[in-house]
Amino acid sequence: MTVSSKPALIGYARVSTEDQANDAQLLELKAAGCGTIFEEHGSGASRARPVLARLLREIRSGDVLVVVRLDRLARSVSHLLTVIEQLEEKGAHFRSLHDPIDTSTPQGMFSLQVLGAVAQLERALISERTKAGINAARARGKLPGNPGLREKNPEALAKLSEARRRGHLADLTAAMSSWLPIVQRMRPEHPWDEVARSLRHQTGQIWNADRLRRSVRLLVNEGLADAQLIAPSPRRTPEDRLMMLITGIANANPDLTLREIAGQLEAMHERTPRGAARWAASSVKNLMDRARRLGLIRA
Repeated sequence: MTVSSKPALIGYARVSTEDQANDAQLLELKAAGCGTIFEEHGSGASRARPVLARLLREIRSGDVLVVVRLDRLARSVSHLLTVIEQLEEKGAHFRSLHDPIDTSTPQGMFSLQVLGAVAQLERALISERTKAGINAARARGKLPGNPGLREKNPEALAKLSEARRRGHLADLTAAMSSWLPIVQRMRPEHPWDEVARSLRHQTGQIWNADRLRRSVRLLVNEGLADAQLIAPSPRRTPEDRLMMLITGIANANPDLTLREIAGQLEAMHERTPRGAARWAASSVKNLMDRARRLGLIRA
């Protein structure tokens, strides 16, 4: 059997809650050759895009994300550039049917660079307008900011808290493809501080246990992650903890050698069962053999 090397075209259609349907988008995406189409329902201004986040997690290298128009995908130029950067990290491309954007072509990449310059100008103009507004308010004897917040109005504080929560959720969903799979492999077998250390080592992202736990709990509450991730970790002996840590590393990357796993443990400042700072390949092997007997390491 011959396997086709042609990249898959993955469609993304978004319809706002006040619109009647997105049939027109679906027809255009199907006509363009999209075999799979992800449908999102929500306002264009909303930062929470769980369907888009799932698409970005599942898209593979060589695939092409296709939309009818740019406004169906992104809420701003900066958001669009963030999405395209995530696609580039996965080795995937982006195409808009009604705009001159196709990141698999030189012309499309040039248009993208122009958009980047526009985004930078947009941020500068917003900053200047904000400063001008504050100066004008001060000249009229008014304090900048929300009066309700200054007066600690409960309703204003609740709105601010909800806005911050939604903003934090949007940031999490936009980047969770880079860190959530590691959490899913390690939780709840590993405590949060071990998972945070592993994330810092494997992704370079700075996490602490409390922030990571709160972030995962937010995703669980929104239905974007399995509730089992926030279940209590079992109590273990120090050797059991090391075995489970090595299990997580081995399952995350089965191609690692014993010496490479030992190097990761040393980089994470984990000591051997006997308390030594340096790990021998044999020490790693003993714990991996035990994990295999227990069926913890995938073949």
